[in-house]
Amino acid sequence: MPRVIVRLAESALIDAETLQAWYAEQGAPAAGEKPVGEVLASVEALVDHPEMGRVVPEFGSPILRELIRPPVRVVYRVDPGHVRVVRVWRSERRLRLPKGAKP
Repeated sequence: MPRVIVRLAESALIDAETLQAWYAEQGAPAAGEKPVGEVLASVEALVDHPEMGRVVPEFGSPILRELIRPPVRVVYRVDPGHVRVVRVWRSERRLRLPKGAKP
């Protein structure tokens, strides 16, 4: 499979910043750097392996996939030639689409 372009949606960037801020508020800023660093390494691997994540169980659509890097869940969309990371959440959160939205 040819390489794809990987982009992070603004929502994913905000999620990562929020996650780091939460750890900082808890007095453990270094602990927040580890999961975010692991997320970035996982996202880099998507360039060569866009389908390496599992299908998001809440939707069952092959274009919505996720990587679980405890305690973080990286949700991304696979389209021809590119991948868009849409969420970077704590892994226990369930994913919901806005009303009327399609995966």
